[in-house]
Order: sequence, then structure tokens, then C-alpha cells
Amino acid sequence: MTTPDPDSLLAEQLLRFTRRMHRIQKRQIERAGLGVTPAQSRLLRTLAHYDAPPRMADLAERLEVVPRAVTTLVDGLEASGKVRRVPDPTNRRVIRIELTEDGHKAVRAVFAARRAAAEEVLAPLTDEQRTVLGGLLDALVDGVPEPAGRC
Repeated sequence: MTTPDPDSLLAEQLLRFTRRMHRIQKRQIERAGLGVTPAQSRLLRTLAHYDAPPRMADLAERLEVVPRAVTTLVDGLEASGKVRRVPDPTNRRVIRIELTEDGHKAVRAVFAARRAAAEEVLAPLTDEQRTVLGGLLDALVDGVPEPAGRC
């Protein structure tokens, strides 16, 4: 058996890290007793970033999923009272999705669960290591090489 190249090893580490983060975040959300799935929590977090209620198509684009997937998520969140469908004031054929008061509470709990998950995952790192990791992740996410001397 051949030894994997360093890039393949890093890719595997990143995948394992992502899976671990998702598992811990899911556990934290379950502890909060919100009764939402990880996908629903992602939709709630996304809704929180809009100034005005978005259309389903806007949510699908932002989440990078097909519109039908958003419909299913919204159906579940609407049934639990966390979101509601409202008509667009300028075009009655367009439906927008807005958070209810319970939805706003759920968003706060989801963000708290994410913070708790991050604290748990990052606990072994010093503040300096966290700063370096943040810079490296920014470079990877943005596709921009790290400035010389940063690491």
C-alpha cells in the first residue's frame, strides 16, 4: 500500500474535522430541545441574515439546494411555528418566508449551540493557534493565498 500524499492527508483531516463539528453541533442543538434538524437549523440561520423576508428561491440559491428542498424545510419549520409564509406586498403571487417570535428564539438557541460546539472543538487550541487557524480557513474558503509571514 502506498503512503497518501500530504494534500490527500490534509483533505481527509478537513473532512474528519467537518464531520466532528457537525456531530457536536447536532448534539448541542438536540440538547437545546429545539426539535429542529441540522438542515432546518441551517435554514433558520440563513433567514436570520436577511433584512426582509426572502423568497423561497432566494433561500434555495443561498443554501445551494434545489427549491423543493427549501419547501420541505419550510413546511417543517412552519408546522412547528418557527416560520410563516407571507405574501409579497408588491406581488401577491410571490411568497416570502419570515421568522416568527418562536423562530427568532430558535435562531438565538441555534447560534448558542454553534458557539458551544465551536468552544468544545477548539478547546485544545491556544488563542494564537485559533487566530492562525482562522486565517488559514479564510484563505481556503476565499481561495486567496495567505500573506507571507502570517503563519
